[in-house]
Amino acid sequence: MAQIASMTGFARAAGTTGPVQWAWEVRSVNGRGLDVRVRVPAGYDGLGETARTALQKTLTRGQCQLTLTLTRPEATTRVRINEALLASLAQAVARVPVPEGVAPATLDGLLGIRGVIETEDEATDTEALARDLAAGVVRLVADLVEARHAEGRQLEQVVGAQVARIAALTQAAEDNPARQPEAVRARLAAAVAALGGSGLDPDRLHQEAMLLAGKADVREELDRLRAHVTSAQELLAAGGAIGRRLDFLAQEFGREANTLCAKANDITLSRIGLDLKAVVEQFREQVQNIE
Repeated sequence: MAQIASMTGFARAAGTTGPVQWAWEVRSVNGRGLDVRVRVPAGYDGLGETARTALQKTLTRGQCQLTLTLTRPEATTRVRINEALLASLAQAVARVPVPEGVAPATLDGLLGIRGVIETEDEATDTEALARDLAAGVVRLVADLVEARHAEGRQLEQVVGAQVARIAALTQAAEDNPARQPEAVRARLAAAVAALGGSGLDPDRLHQEAMLLAGKADVREELDRLRAHVTSAQELLAAGGAIGRRLDFLAQEFGREANTLCAKANDITLSRIGLDLKAVVEQFREQVQNIE
């Protein structure tokens, strides 16, 4: 059984390579298709395309925003003493007679001579950085997939409960006594009596009741609702990228619920239809989040 995934998720992968601190971040939200947008610093476009391809191979739907941030702190300066030069200067000074009144050379004086103290900035290993960033993409994609699956597991429970509720309301409509021809006949007789027409031929009254019952029959709607419930349950059991098909079923559920309300010939059946429409709308909203 494949897992159900939400289209909503967030993941972050960060690290430090030499003096460079880096961070990948990706956010995904609902989308009709798959749209991956990448924002990387200048010079890293190739790596950005590699990251885009990795997401496109893994996901099927959702709008994704992928960002790479690089931070280079103040350059770390390394100080190095040219010991060979310092020793050479010290030896040379030692061989030179010091005139009267002139102080001998000191260490701090020798260190002040150009070239004795050297400085260099810590360099960035571009190859190591590229390797670390590529490994970060792998972690990022895996974490995003897990985040979407985690929310997908919650959505599966919510949507499954809604499908069960739709099935229960469908059965309640099936069992509703107001659908029976006898109930329609009784309501028609009551309406005729209220109008002072109690002398209406009983056979004619029965015929009218049967005609009204036929017009208000919701058998086909209930059968289609049951078929859609079965389809939804099968999709949830199979898992995978089922969002589009569940969205189609949501439209079909809504169509049958509307027809049921339109045909309802009793307030109790109308209430069932309205409850059904409410659950179907909640179902439709939730499946918009499923990949």
